[in-house]
Amino acid sequence: MKANQRNSLGYLALAVPGLIMQGCGDTHDDLHHSTATKVEIIASDDGYRLHRGGEPYLIKGAGLEYGDIESFAAHGGNSIRTWTTENDAGTAREVLDQALANGVTVSLGLQIGAEHWGFDYDDPAAVAAQLEYARDEVLKYRDHPALLVWIIGNELNLNYTNPKVYDAVNDISEMIHELDPYHPTTTTVAGLDARVLANIESRAPDIDFVSFQVYGELENLPAFLDEQRYQAPFFVTEWGAIGYWEVEETEWGAPIEATSTEKAETYLRGYREKLAPLDGRLLGSYVFLWGQKQERTPTWFGLFTEAGEETEAVDVMHYIWNGAWPDNRSPSISKFVLDGKTAAENVRLRAGQGYRAAAELTDHEGDALTYRWELKPESDATQSGGQFEESIESLELVIDGPADEDIEMTAPLATGPYRLFIYASDGQGHVAHANIPFFVDP
Repeated sequence: MKANQRNSLGYLALAVPGLIMQGCGDTHDDLHHSTATKVEIIASDDGYRLHRGGEPYLIKGAGLEYGDIESFAAHGGNSIRTWTTENDAGTAREVLDQALANGVTVSLGLQIGAEHWGFDYDDPAAVAAQLEYARDEVLKYRDHPALLVWIIGNELNLNYTNPKVYDAVNDISEMIHELDPYHPTTTTVAGLDARVLANIESRAPDIDFVSFQVYGELENLPAFLDEQRYQAPFFVTEWGAIGYWEVEETEWGAPIEATSTEKAETYLRGYREKLAPLDGRLLGSYVFLWGQKQERTPTWFGLFTEAGEETEAVDVMHYIWNGAWPDNRSPSISKFVLDGKTAAENVRLRAGQGYRAAAELTDHEGDALTYRWELKPESDATQSGGQFEESIESLELVIDGPADEDIEMTAPLATGPYRLFIYASDGQGHVAHANIPFFVDP
């Protein structure tokens, strides 16, 4: 990493104050005239700052690839990060154009093969082909005025054993700097691992900075940086809800998900207590996820529901970005029990018998709430690293009476693990949600 220098103890040390880090190489085609806006990392006595077009640039960011950029900008966001340059939903050109139209920048992800996907970094032909693929993508998008940073791969350290992946990252970074002198390069790492940092520092010195992706581990990020004497600049390119791999489980192995209100509290506390104090080293952060996805449940990481409703986490990010809450806020949920028990109490039901589910909710503006309940079988997904998971179809839920904040439900007849969801909508596009895993015994 260009800004990183080893001190006498072998730890990463602060670069010389006043150094301007261009995020680029010196070679560039003199005949090529770019329409890009130059992005730099400036070091001074009070730390590092990202500059864009010669002015300090404060990132108000979220992970958002092929979603509603207009809504994001309306809430005060100004920068998104992506994971690919093309998929079934569209191309990076479309994302960049939409971002530009809404005054938003893009930290653009180059999808690079990961070992846990089966990519072999001992195969020189495959590595060379990947470099050429990356070159083609850089040539497509290097001049776009909405481009902010190149992100080379995503969580390439996840379950990896071959450190040559970072040799390839370095080659791609050098190629980018040769073709594009306007935009810095980074690569993202899953979690906090001193060995990974050492591999990147020794094998990929050309990248301009590292990007951390932390969920529950956000709590430990400041201490980790201190322990490593890590003073170089960095991004946090994913943070938000505590991961399903980091929470308590039921006795049958179902992860216990926080309510939408508990998640919003986690977002606000994480930003105030962990991210904001890192100013001067933290160049920017991207909350995950400005949208919705199925990952163990349909509600775990998204700030929105499948129906596009906003949760309290959106309110929190609006507050962080604007210093004021939105005019109409999402409902809050303070309690959710099934058969009088919380999720942590290992709810077991008898097949075909009736049970009460109850929630306590409020709305900041006193808007009338409407409720919907869903029953799903427990996910059996084993994917990791954000890989695609199929949505889980809802089962028939037998309720005695109308759908309200309290219901009488009939337990399914088939033995096994399930999950009961409640959604409370305020009629203004906002929702509170929670779920309880339960097990049906014969």
